[in-house]
Amino acid sequence: MAYRNGNYAAFYVAEPFVESTLGAYATKDFLYYQLLRAWKSTDSSFPFNDSHNKTYNVRDDSDWETTLKPRLRERLRNSKNIVLFLSANTVNSRALREEIDYGINNQELPVIVIYPEYATKESLLTNGYLKDSVKSLWDKLPIFRDSMSKVPTLHIHLEKSIIERALNNTNFMLSTKRDADIYIYKS
Repeated sequence: MAYRNGNYAAFYVAEPFVESTLGAYATKDFLYYQLLRAWKSTDSSFPFNDSHNKTYNVRDDSDWETTLKPRLRERLRNSKNIVLFLSANTVNSRALREEIDYGINNQELPVIVIYPEYATKESLLTNGYLKDSVKSLWDKLPIFRDSMSKVPTLHIHLEKSIIERALNNTNFMLSTKRDADIYIYKS
């Protein structure tokens, strides 16, 4: 059995994806992932353990069935949770569908959902519950919307201290996860 200590970052990128080209950096959801990596590189105590660094890199022109899909699955099997960036820019791509479907429905990984377009906890909520505008983002990724009831999901805004708190929260790690439900930080 794999040692499951990674955080699997799931985010939309235009396909074909080539990280080294300017096109990848123009995809906003990819930039949010890069922000996590930057925080880790400048602060070694930041609790992001990037599952994408756990296997060798592949090029996007690799074959989907024999190389790309198996590599995504291997990374998910080495992960304790999924960090999903969900924004107005998110598109229901083949890779993102595979990551979420396999991660939730096969590996039962808890999901920390980061909404980068929301700057504060209050901006996510109405009367203590997620706003309809936040919930409508779930429709951008139907596999997530339809599967999220199977695992605990924590919904947060894009703020380093909140993300750090979420990544350290044992309720959203595979071996110690809470019951499946929708969670938010109320304080």
